[in-house]
Amino acid sequence: MTPQELRDRTMAFGAEAVRFCRELRKNPNARDLANQLSASSTSVTANYRAACRARSKREFVSKLSIALEEADETVGWLELLLRSETAKGEAVDVLLKEAKELVLILSASRRTAERSLK
Repeated sequence: MTPQELRDRTMAFGAEAVRFCRELRKNPNARDLANQLSASSTSVTANYRAACRARSKREFVSKLSIALEEADETVGWLELLLRSETAKGEAVDVLLKEAKELVLILSASRRTAERSLK
């Protein structure tokens, strides 16, 4: 996957999460979780973009690490929504699957980048 393809994929993920959260906020009991999910999912996109503009390999690894942390946090919020039965259905399942895939991709990218620092 090229950096541009991953940039596009994280952007698509963030946009889909924003749409999902828009619907989720219609439930007053879910607003706080929707806000947390929206923040973490869009942060994946922002921090991956920042990594792509890094001025050094160390800065790249740092920004990539933040994107990874945010992707993992997003997985956590989605799992909480499912376990609390606040959200269910295909939309949350698709987001969770993509969030988990992004965690794997970003984790592998970070490992590769860290090896280049040694």
